[in-house]
Amino acid sequence: MPISLVILFLLISAQQTLAACNNALQVPNQQISSPLGNLSQIDAVVNRALAAGNIPGAVVLVGHQGSVVFDKAYGNRSLEPTVEAMSLDTVFDLASLTKVLATTPAAMILLQQGKLGLDDPVAKYIPAFAQGRKGKITIRHLLIHYSGLPADLRLSKRRHYTAKAILTRIYQVRPVAPPGTRFIYSDLGFIVLGKVVERISGKPLDRFIQESIFSPLRMSSTQFRPRSLSPGLIAPTERRKDGSILRGQVHDPLAGILGGVAGDAGLFSSAMDLGRFCQMLLNEGTLDQVQIFKSEIVREMTSPQSPREKEDIRGFGWDINSIYSSAKGSYFSSRSFGHTGYTGTSLWIDPETQSYLIILTNRVHPNGKGDVKELRQEIADIVGATFKPPVGDLSSPIPTESGPGHSSVSFK
Repeated sequence: MPISLVILFLLISAQQTLAACNNALQVPNQQISSPLGNLSQIDAVVNRALAAGNIPGAVVLVGHQGSVVFDKAYGNRSLEPTVEAMSLDTVFDLASLTKVLATTPAAMILLQQGKLGLDDPVAKYIPAFAQGRKGKITIRHLLIHYSGLPADLRLSKRRHYTAKAILTRIYQVRPVAPPGTRFIYSDLGFIVLGKVVERISGKPLDRFIQESIFSPLRMSSTQFRPRSLSPGLIAPTERRKDGSILRGQVHDPLAGILGGVAGDAGLFSSAMDLGRFCQMLLNEGTLDQVQIFKSEIVREMTSPQSPREKEDIRGFGWDINSIYSSAKGSYFSSRSFGHTGYTGTSLWIDPETQSYLIILTNRVHPNGKGDVKELRQEIADIVGATFKPPVGDLSSPIPTESGPGHSSVSFK
C-alpha cells in the first residue's frame, strides 16, 4: 500500500477515535446546568399556599457561598383595608425571631465583654426574680429553654395590664419544673433575659442591640417600634377588635403591653437585612470586615447546649433539633440551626453547606389565621436538597447564576 494511503487511513482513524471520545464526554445541557435551577420549584410551593389562602404573600431569600442566589416576592403585602402588592423590601413583624436576632445576640455580646456569665443566677442581676423558688435558674437555663418557667402568662381579656404589673407577675411566677430537667419553650424566660441585658448594659434593649449589632451591620430596616420606616413598607398583621389593622405595632400581646420592646418579640425587619445577619453568622462573626462576635462565641451559640440526655436540642437561643424544628426540612445538615416566628416568619442556616433560607410571611393577616408549616417544610426541602453535597463530596461549591428569582447581591 502506498505510504500516502497509509497516512490517510491513520488520520481518518484518529479523527473517528477523537470524535467517539468527545461524544462519550458530552452530557445533555440539563444535566450540566447549575443546581440552582432547582430553586425555581419554590414558585409552585408558594403559589399553592397563596391559592389555599394560607398566606396573603411572602418574601423568600436564599443565600449560598456568600451570595444571595434567590430572592423573590409573592402575592400581597396587605389585603385590608387596601390591597398592596408584596415587595422584596417589605418589613415584617418577626415575632419570636426576636429571640435569636436581638435578645440572644445581646446576651452573647455581654458574655464576650466579660459582663455576663452563663452560669450566673438570674437573680444576681434581677433580685426580684428569686421569688417563687427561682433562685437556681441561670442565664444558661434561659438561653436553652430549660429554666422550668411556664411558656407564657394567662391574661384575662377583660383586664388592663401595665408593663410593671406584667413584670411583677413574671418575677413572682413559680417554675413548673426544676431547672435543667425539662425543655419548655418559654416567652417568659426571654422577656427576663431581655431585662437582664438592660440591667447590665444600662440601656434599653432596643438601643443596646441597635448600637452593638444592627447599626454596625448596616441593617437599616431592622428595628423595634419601626417609627422611622415608611408605614407603607410594613406588612400588616391582625385585625383588632375595633376593626383596625395592626401595622408597625407588635402582634405579640405581652410585648405589646411591655411597650413594643421585649426579649420575646417586637423586632421588625426585611429579608435582605436578615440575609446580612445570617451571612455574619456563617462568617463566624464578621461581615464586610466588621467583627460583631469572636468566632468561638458564634460556635458556642449555635452548637448543641441542651443537657446531653435530652431529645430536644437547642443552642443558645437557636433551635437545632426539637419539636419546633420542622422548618429545617429533611436535607439541612445536623450542624444547621434556625428559628421560627408566630406571625409566619422563619430562617434556617447551615454552616456545612454555607447556605441559609429566609421565609417571611404575615400569615396572621387579616384574621389571625393562616398556616405556614407545610410551606416552610417544602421550601426547606428544595433548598436543602439543592445544596446537599453529593455522596463523597463535602466541598464542591455550587456556582451562582443570574436570571428570574436570582440576585447578584454578595455578602462577604
